[in-house]
Amino acid sequence: MKEDTIAKIIIQAAFDLHKEVGPGLLESVYEILLADILREHGLEVRRQIPIPVSFRGKLFDEGFRADLVVEDLVLVELKSIETLARVHRKQVLTYLRLPGLKLGLLINFGGELLKGNVERLVNNLEEPIG
Repeated sequence: MKEDTIAKIIIQAAFDLHKEVGPGLLESVYEILLADILREHGLEVRRQIPIPVSFRGKLFDEGFRADLVVEDLVLVELKSIETLARVHRKQVLTYLRLPGLKLGLLINFGGELLKGNVERLVNNLEEPIG
């Protein structure tokens, strides 16, 4: 399965989750629930994955943690805040760059609607033509 196909499933699952439970829950709760929905779709989902940082020839696992990594291809960073800021996009791009992942989704469950609160971020991903 390709990144874009996985991303479509994740986004639809996020919309379904937000419609069912609404805004106002903790980020960790959305993480648990979204992971469960994605597993019901038959996807492999790992939570709180260390993103190692390489510095002067040494590898440090303590650097960052990705909320979800789906099928070892798509990174998902979840928020439950009023509004996304530029720093959140930079965070996802950093999380993609360090392990060499190509597609990340930044999903904010904090808004009244999920529309406008989902961002697709890429790191050297070949965009489909047409």
